[in-house]
Amino acid sequence: MNNDRAAEQAVRKAAGGTTVVRRVRKNAHEGHHGGAWKIAYADFVTAMMAFFLLMWLLGSTSKYDRKGIEDYFNTPLSTLLGTHADSNGTARSSVLQAGGQDLSDRRNGNGHAASAPAAPAVDVDDAARLSRLRQQLSTLVEENPQLRAFKDQIRLSITREGLRIEIVDSRSRPMFATGSARLEDYASDILFRIGTLLNQVDNRVSIAGHTDAVPYSGGIAGYSNWELSSERANAARRALVAGHLREDKLLQIRGLADVLPLDQGAADAEVNRRISILVLNKQAERAFFADAAAGPPATTPGTPAGP
Repeated sequence: MNNDRAAEQAVRKAAGGTTVVRRVRKNAHEGHHGGAWKIAYADFVTAMMAFFLLMWLLGSTSKYDRKGIEDYFNTPLSTLLGTHADSNGTARSSVLQAGGQDLSDRRNGNGHAASAPAAPAVDVDDAARLSRLRQQLSTLVEENPQLRAFKDQIRLSITREGLRIEIVDSRSRPMFATGSARLEDYASDILFRIGTLLNQVDNRVSIAGHTDAVPYSGGIAGYSNWELSSERANAARRALVAGHLREDKLLQIRGLADVLPLDQGAADAEVNRRISILVLNKQAERAFFADAAAGPPATTPGTPAGP
C-alpha cells in the first residue's frame, strides 16, 4: 500500500502536481443498437403480407369479379352511379352487352337514336343501396357452397337502369331442358336464393328471358323462340316468388328471343340463353311509368295518325 502511495506521489511530482485523469472511450458498437432496422423490417413484413394476400384474392376471384373490381378502382364514383371510363379514359355507361333492352334506349321510327333529354340528378342513396345489394349477392355466391359452383354463370353489373343480375347457360349446366321452360333444380335454387335478397330493397324488378338463334323445332305450329323466352322468364318469376320475392315488386316479365345476344359473334352460343333480372333504380322506374302514362304521341290536327 505504501509503495502504491509513493508511486502516486512520484507521478504527481513528475506532472507538476497536476492530477491526470484517464478516460476510456468505448467503441460505439459495444452499446445498444438503434431501432431503425426494426421499422424497416416491419415495413418489409407488412408489404410481403399484403402481396401474398393480393395473390390469394386474385386466385380465388372469377374474371367477371376482377373486371368489376378493376372498373371500380378506375372510376369508383362513376361505377357507383352507373358509368365507368373506357380505355381512353372517357366516361361511358357500364352496361353489359346483354339482358334486356335499356328502358333509357329511346329510338325514333327510323331506328336512329333520338336526342336524349337532360338527365335528372342521380339519387346517390339509391345507387348506394343497389351497390350494397350487388355486394350482398356476390358474397352469397362466394360463401354458399352450392352457388359457388355456378359463380361463372352468375353475372352482376351496375347499369344506368339499375342492378342487372344475369344467369347464363353453360354447356355442361343448362338452366332449362332443351326447348323447354322447365327449370333445372340447381337453377331453381339459384333463383330462390336471389328472390330472398331482392326484398331487402324497395326497387321494382323486371325479368327478361333470352334464347340463342337456333330455331325452335318442336311443339305446336307457330311456337317460336319468342314464346319460349317468354315462358322461361315467367318460370324464373315463379322461382323468385317461391324465394319470397313480393309480387308487388314485379314490374315487367318479357321474352326477347334472340334479339340481344350476349355473344354477338356466335348467335348459337350457350351464353346467349339466359335469364336477366333487372333491379331498377328509381330514375328508370319513374321513366317507365312516365312513358306508360304518356301514351301514344299526340298528332297535329289535320295530320294523319299513321299510314
